[in-house]
Amino acid sequence: MKYFDIAVLGGGSAAEWIWSRLPGKSVAVVEVNRVGGECPFVSCVPSKALLRSAQVRSLVKEAHDLGAYSCPITLDDPREAYATAVLRRDRIADQRNDGENVERLVESGTFLYRGRGRLRGPGRLVVEQSSGVTEEISYGELVLATGSSPVIPQISGLDLVQTWTSDEALSSMELPSSLVVLGGGAVGCELAQMYATFGAHVTIVEAEEHLLPREDSTVGDILAETLQRSGINARTGNRLTKVEPHGSGTLLTLDTGEHLQTDRVLLAVGRRPNLDNIGLETLGVILEDNMLKVDAQGRVSGVDHLWAAGDVTGIAPFTHTANYQGRIVSANLRGEVRRADYRAIPRCVYTDPPVAAVGLTPGEAHSLGLEIREASMPLYDTARAATDGTHIGMVKLIEDVRRGILVGAAIIGPGADEMIAEAALAIRAELPISLLADLVHAFPTYGEAYEPPLQRLEVLSK
Repeated sequence: MKYFDIAVLGGGSAAEWIWSRLPGKSVAVVEVNRVGGECPFVSCVPSKALLRSAQVRSLVKEAHDLGAYSCPITLDDPREAYATAVLRRDRIADQRNDGENVERLVESGTFLYRGRGRLRGPGRLVVEQSSGVTEEISYGELVLATGSSPVIPQISGLDLVQTWTSDEALSSMELPSSLVVLGGGAVGCELAQMYATFGAHVTIVEAEEHLLPREDSTVGDILAETLQRSGINARTGNRLTKVEPHGSGTLLTLDTGEHLQTDRVLLAVGRRPNLDNIGLETLGVILEDNMLKVDAQGRVSGVDHLWAAGDVTGIAPFTHTANYQGRIVSANLRGEVRRADYRAIPRCVYTDPPVAAVGLTPGEAHSLGLEIREASMPLYDTARAATDGTHIGMVKLIEDVRRGILVGAAIIGPGADEMIAEAALAIRAELPISLLADLVHAFPTYGEAYEPPLQRLEVLSK
């Protein structure tokens, strides 16, 4: 039986930060799908490639209004354009080939098992390799990095109709004529806008009262307005109760009794950690609502020699969180003492314009008993918005009154995904409002929109 100092179950982005930073350790990675995880091949990278194509298509449409063309431009056939965008998507995603990642892994001295791993007890892992060979290995420390999978909602008739998960949509060449997106979170809103830009008739069905239900409702309402301008029908506060085949498409029934007809249904109601059928019970792991309890160092609580990183932890499930957790776990496995701080993990939605948030929402702050003060500014009131032709956007800041520091921020508008870094640093470093209010931003930039709300917060605190 082969022994490894560290075994990593899963080969995604969190795992890469672990196996590549353990010099002198023997490491094995067990991965049934692609080394590098879903993000480079069927989620983050391909979706952002398509969103960029959609954004440019929208800009071309606005060329006359922005003074770049003497008369309105008639766009080409959307299906031909989408086919071109898909070719670019797949090229950027390396045709979903993880060969380069595998090469880097092997060159690092890490041993790769292609297959499924299942625990047989403390220190023992059975690998059912893709080749059909089963091998048992032993380890000193085990890291769970098995990622997450799309949630399939339990709705009557859903299994009888054509559906996509986001991963399936982003691997397909098809541009449906009509699409109903179940879920108004980040993934649902991004893909809804992308398909609508290429001519699909898109409806979002979101059970909560506003889009991006985990964010401030103000942001969700502004995004809904933006998506409506893209031709998207956003049905918030509605639940889907029944699905049935209808001709070559699908008939959906809402809790209001209304019906929607569509060619395709896209499921974007969330993801769940991949924890089933890996033998955690043999280590005495007790799951609560299919969630692992992980401490700040990445250890699974109550179990020796067991760690976790990435989506499998259920903590801020973003690729950048997985990378961060991978760094934390690898440092502790090297004998250092590092603890994760999740107060300032950015949350971004790459619509056009993008949405970004960090820290607490007003509701979360109130639930923690904080006395807060809020201040905001329309992004379209900046000089940069005038030169760019931007007509929508907002910066909203949340202050902990007692400590005089930022604890939350939300932005919607051009460059929001980049602008949020300033607020993330302020929250993580607990910089005083007085210092932030004195910061000078370049003119003309959207970053100037930070200044008025910060100055109002400073004045109110005196």
